[in-house]
Amino acid sequence: MNQKKFEDLREKYPTFIYDSYEIKDEENNLKIIFNFEIEGLAKFHPYYEIDKKYITNKNIDKSLFDNIVFHIGLIELVSYFKCTCSKNVIIKAGYLDESQINWFKKLYYYGLGEMLYKNGINVELNDLMDIKIIHEKETIGKIEYTGIGNLIPIGGGKDSNVTLELMKSEFDINTCFVINPKDVNIKCCETAEYDDDKICTIKRVLDKRLIQLNDEGFLNGHTPFSSLVAFVTYFIAYVQNKKYIILSNEASANEPTVIGTKINHQYSKTYEFENDFNDYTKKYFNIDIKYFSLLRCLNEFQIGLLFSKYKKYHNIFKSCNVGSKNTPWMWCGKCAKCMFVYIILSPFLDNEELNKIFDKNLYEDESLLDILLELSGYSETKPFECVGTYGEVRYALSLAIKKYGDDLPILLKYYKEHFDLELDNKYEKMFNEENNLDKKFVSIVKEELDKYV
Repeated sequence: MNQKKFEDLREKYPTFIYDSYEIKDEENNLKIIFNFEIEGLAKFHPYYEIDKKYITNKNIDKSLFDNIVFHIGLIELVSYFKCTCSKNVIIKAGYLDESQINWFKKLYYYGLGEMLYKNGINVELNDLMDIKIIHEKETIGKIEYTGIGNLIPIGGGKDSNVTLELMKSEFDINTCFVINPKDVNIKCCETAEYDDDKICTIKRVLDKRLIQLNDEGFLNGHTPFSSLVAFVTYFIAYVQNKKYIILSNEASANEPTVIGTKINHQYSKTYEFENDFNDYTKKYFNIDIKYFSLLRCLNEFQIGLLFSKYKKYHNIFKSCNVGSKNTPWMWCGKCAKCMFVYIILSPFLDNEELNKIFDKNLYEDESLLDILLELSGYSETKPFECVGTYGEVRYALSLAIKKYGDDLPILLKYYKEHFDLELDNKYEKMFNEENNLDKKFVSIVKEELDKYV
């Protein structure tokens, strides 16, 4: 039972230390190294490399620069902390006040919610860890900063490609950003006509000892990667004088994976986290950089509708996490992410177009029935993936059944025989008002959506 393993590991390895970070000025790169330790077990030294050509801000404040780097380490540590979930977390690398400590405790707890749930671990928010600060407070004064333009993280899936298309009108002041780029990410940027000068990449390297501990059976599971993206993009936005960080997280990300709880695979993509992050950075970094999702006003169904119109990306984009481990990145055709993307595009693309993307008709694969039921809400939980809400999935399936007519493939035939079709909620006409979009961005999204609805 993992609850016992959790308790045994916390007893055997009670202390995790964020010791320090180092910023090394190499010939062409800045190398940022974080130094962590699980006392009595392992030391870790993950690092980042960034080409100095991407650092274009000529008025960098060293105290703020260092403070943002320190905060990246506060998120990076989660991947290492989770091995033992040590009760005592000692921060030597920088200062946090009580409010900051509570902010991070909330992020760690809900960001690790999936890992705790899937490992059968029961622990309350305030019991997961005690955070002790071994560092004196440093005062950072008001910094003069005027950002211009947009930093757009690109994951390579349909969502970020929709953002690229929506933001075409601001092309000249956009920069694409990718952590550990693969061919897919770069091809998506290039398809949107961004060249090397407008694509910023950064290298992130995990410590190999972490992989060893995972293989040895220490605690493992999902971490809030999007919160890491938040702090890393904030760092890049600062060194590039950007005003906006434009994410591609949709309204659907707010729905919990385990309905009735706050357990959410996408916790750090939620509107709640987005607001928390903006409140935090405004208070503690005190410069005008705004972090928001352009697609927060839309649901996954609407994003599927828009993406279906952007044909130039259809043979490039990839979302499958299983297939991402292959070179080249491919759709596995067997996982929940593949099934979801197939479903959400099926009302808009004909069979030939869909099959060209996925190499087969996923609705004809009986082995995917359980996944389809999970996605549509006829199972205990949603898949632990970045997928849409039950309602959107049911609506897309119902429209697909209507489109197919009498000659239904296996999975749609099963769905029609067992469940009522849901066609009343017109998801394409919805607009989520809970968002952080400035008026000009609202206009961009609404004008594009109005073309097709």
